[in-house]
Amino acid sequence: MAKHMAPQPKKKRTSPIKTILKLVLAVLLVAVATVGAYVAYLSITYYRIDDGVALEVTGPATAEAPQVEVGQPYTAATYNIGFGAYVPEFSFFMETGVMADGTETRGASGTAASEDIVRYSTDGVIATLRQLDPDFIIAQEGNVLLICKKEEVDVDSTRSYHVDQSASLMGAFPAYQAVFASNFHSGFLAYPFHDMHGSVQSGLLTLSSVQITSAMRRSYPIDESFPRRFFDLDRCFSVARIPTSDGHELVLVNTHMSAYDEGGVYRAQQLDLMLGFLSAERAAGNYVIAGGDWNHALAGSRELYPSAAAAPDWVATFDDDLVPEGFSVVRAENLEDVATCRGSDMPYEQGVSYEVTVDGFIVSDNVSATAVNIDAGFAYSNHNPVLLTFELIG
Repeated sequence: MAKHMAPQPKKKRTSPIKTILKLVLAVLLVAVATVGAYVAYLSITYYRIDDGVALEVTGPATAEAPQVEVGQPYTAATYNIGFGAYVPEFSFFMETGVMADGTETRGASGTAASEDIVRYSTDGVIATLRQLDPDFIIAQEGNVLLICKKEEVDVDSTRSYHVDQSASLMGAFPAYQAVFASNFHSGFLAYPFHDMHGSVQSGLLTLSSVQITSAMRRSYPIDESFPRRFFDLDRCFSVARIPTSDGHELVLVNTHMSAYDEGGVYRAQQLDLMLGFLSAERAAGNYVIAGGDWNHALAGSRELYPSAAAAPDWVATFDDDLVPEGFSVVRAENLEDVATCRGSDMPYEQGVSYEVTVDGFIVSDNVSATAVNIDAGFAYSNHNPVLLTFELIG
């Protein structure tokens, strides 16, 4: 008797559309999980440095001079060196602008073009500063001169190919005492996608040939909303206290205020903090010099320089009526001829790119001072340095 085979169930054929949908869903789930993990990583690594942190003074145990002499001339230079990327061809992804004809512009890059560019720019900054003062420090007018450089410098950052700019600057001026204040510390920033900004450790460096007795970091208010907090700096200013021959202190402030602050809300708060601090120090009988990158157009320079570009939204104006009693903005003698900052929404082209003066000094009324904007041609940074000549007048 023949055995009958039980009928086998027919195998169901999977629809190609269902297979594609499953693959798409799997990819989406992986993408969502990846983004979620990345946001969690940034959130876990994010922090703000406390206000009022004491800063270490490094360098020689004693500087070349123990104090600043009242009535003697000194010089100070401020120079925002960026992160070694800003040769004229460089444009920065966070910066936007608009031409006079209405054409919108946007920067492209998140990192320097190469390690060679970073080293070239850093060497150029050092050479520029040496032209301004290192020989000057031992020769001019037979005095020991105070040279204070205030830079935004990178330390072990992806965007700068891990070149330690602060070490290079301190090594170039080994006789100076140094104070470093962190103002940007982040996990790996995976944006822009074509040239990721990466992890960042950078800050403000102050160098002094006169002994610094103490230093402190003051935290600025910043936008801590999501996701803005991951891309803005941990803005701050540093304070170096230097003894004077009449028993008071020269209070030397190094500042870098917010740039990409829509509506200027946080810059207004930062100014309030800064100007209140300056007034309190003057009331205590001290000499006060505040310098650096204010990210405000100083001395009426917002639309001063010929350009094919309109003034961008990020440029706030520092009006004279904002200066507290007993203080003044030191207007550069050559302000009309040399700007200190160029727009980074496009490669630099003189007469086309936007220019403004945002770097400079505010001094108390017991400090006599003049300033010059140094024309470095934006060769090594999107900023030019400013040289201040001053003396304490008691």
